[in-house]
Amino acid sequence: MGQELFSFCPTEARRLLWIVGMLFALILVLQHLELPYGSHLSSVLSARQVPVENNSSSRARDPSSNVNMVGNESIINRLDDTGTYPSHEIASNNKTSDSVSDSSKGSERTLEIDEDEDESGSLVKQNTTLNENNVKNSETDTAQWGREPENLVKDNSTDITLSKVRTENESSTTDPGGNSNAGFPTTPHAYPPVVVETDARAPIISVDSNVTLAERDQTPSPEKTENSEQLHGGLNETGKDSSVTRVPVVIKVPELSTLDVYTISDMNKLLHHSRTLYHSVIPQWSSSADQEMQDAASQIENAPIIKNDPNLYAPLYRNVSMFKRSYELMENTLKVYVYREGQRPIMHTPVLKGIYASEGWFMKQLEDHKKFVTKDPQKAHLYYLPFSSRMLEERLYVQNSHSRKNLVQYLKDYLDMIASKYPFWNRTGGADHFLVACHDWAPAETKEYMDKCIRSLCNADMKEGFVFGKDVSLPETYVQNARNPLRDLGGNRPSKRTTLAFFAGSLHGYVRPILLQHWENKDPDMKIFGKLPKIKGNKNYVRHMKSSKYCICAKGYEVNSPRVVEAIFYECVPVIISDNFVPPFFEVLKWESFAVFVLEKDIPNLKSILLSIPKKRYLQMQMRVKRVQQHFLWHAKPEKYDIFHMILHSIWYNRLHQIKPR
Repeated sequence: MGQELFSFCPTEARRLLWIVGMLFALILVLQHLELPYGSHLSSVLSARQVPVENNSSSRARDPSSNVNMVGNESIINRLDDTGTYPSHEIASNNKTSDSVSDSSKGSERTLEIDEDEDESGSLVKQNTTLNENNVKNSETDTAQWGREPENLVKDNSTDITLSKVRTENESSTTDPGGNSNAGFPTTPHAYPPVVVETDARAPIISVDSNVTLAERDQTPSPEKTENSEQLHGGLNETGKDSSVTRVPVVIKVPELSTLDVYTISDMNKLLHHSRTLYHSVIPQWSSSADQEMQDAASQIENAPIIKNDPNLYAPLYRNVSMFKRSYELMENTLKVYVYREGQRPIMHTPVLKGIYASEGWFMKQLEDHKKFVTKDPQKAHLYYLPFSSRMLEERLYVQNSHSRKNLVQYLKDYLDMIASKYPFWNRTGGADHFLVACHDWAPAETKEYMDKCIRSLCNADMKEGFVFGKDVSLPETYVQNARNPLRDLGGNRPSKRTTLAFFAGSLHGYVRPILLQHWENKDPDMKIFGKLPKIKGNKNYVRHMKSSKYCICAKGYEVNSPRVVEAIFYECVPVIISDNFVPPFFEVLKWESFAVFVLEKDIPNLKSILLSIPKKRYLQMQMRVKRVQQHFLWHAKPEKYDIFHMILHSIWYNRLHQIKPR
């Protein structure tokens, strides 16, 4: 009947009907493309499932459902061949089945945790909110999410509580030119849903929600917590980047979160889990540097096995193969931008002598380094904040004021200036920025406004906010002669070391008086003194270090002490008595292989502890001290594997592992 009626219509009428039909079809197509997935118009079309691009293993879902579908998370825990100390761990983003499987290597296992269901077996819903102020019509801005983990799930295979964060972990980004996934690293597991910008001129929508923008604008935003704290006001008022920045989340391992004293074994466990439990800020827009670091992380994870390297003695390292590959990639890839802003002497003024010399030597050698430093901030993988914590204290602290507020304010003003002049701080909230500070006050001075930065600190104290997976323990080096930092290097061979243990120093803090109370003038094998008489060149002190088997490195006011590096410098086995102190380069070096750790409470048993170490073990440790020495030496011009390169490597290593490989 329709065909018969249509045949009797005039030519003009048939043309009009054809045009109307085409317009109706075009309107349906345009509305389907422009509205959020899950809108009522999708029911007009035949498709009942919405695929997520660039995720071959992700599941399609009914657009009428508002439940976020999440795949399994695979976590690779690598142990070294001894099975005693944890080695490098990198979270894998590959979705896998809900099982616990052993890899082909006996020292490696994969934990696969089902994140689709809570403990009762029901799916967990997410609250997805988007503030209207966070939607920007810009080619570079994308909205970020920040929220608390929802549930904790117990994994019986490891007896470790991990946070269960519901997330759609794979999404696609289309640039104005139509290129999909334009350079932005794939979002790792354990992040909230990523918002996708489908067009530079169109509103930003979520691939995982059927809630319209208008409805979401009426949804209360999540309560502000410690883990969802925004950037401080001065850095968010530049007018350039108003979208929400996801702050770092540190999920604590429950059995280790309430300890008063962290042993070296506890720190090994925390380091072991830091690669999966610490999440950095998600960058607000894509960067080729992020992709390069992501690729480097993948290459390190798959590093070729090193069996015998003439420069690297394997027992000193958690994983010598991964360390060597990481170091090589740093040499060939890393570019650092050093901010030129800042007034001397607090900025750009290295102090090269004294107990805080590490920060000064690093500043000088980095700013002079043509290979690592780039003048183009767009090409930088890391950004250096070139201030001296020593000069900050010397120039700004008001004696006997007992207040450091003006020092903190100075740093805040500097960051405000940097954030208003450059876009890079706001892109990550400072997560790709780093500082190198050796003064005792540095942790307190930087914790409020620089807490998202990678902080390389001499005062690496677990109880003062040191964060595994982000912060770096900086070696404290006492440089007496800036022109010849290697003067007096070395010590007597083991057979000529007649003293069992040696310590001398001012009675700073509470530990050293206890040490002297038990051992000063009590035993001829234990040469434990207060401050020695001052002799030119400190020769008396050096002589004792060179002729002792063990050198006691007792904390002062803070956990750090230059004696740790001094002991290595003079080839004496370090005995570290400083609870909660994270040793330098801890993410790379296996400190138990060449140092002794004694808890503060065990000071009365110090001699018996040292005598219980077999002679063969002592000789092995002393030999390893000599081998690890190359990593703790300052040279007038930096040399391969020296302390300058090791500090930079630790910063590089922590940053690239915050950007998880695909």
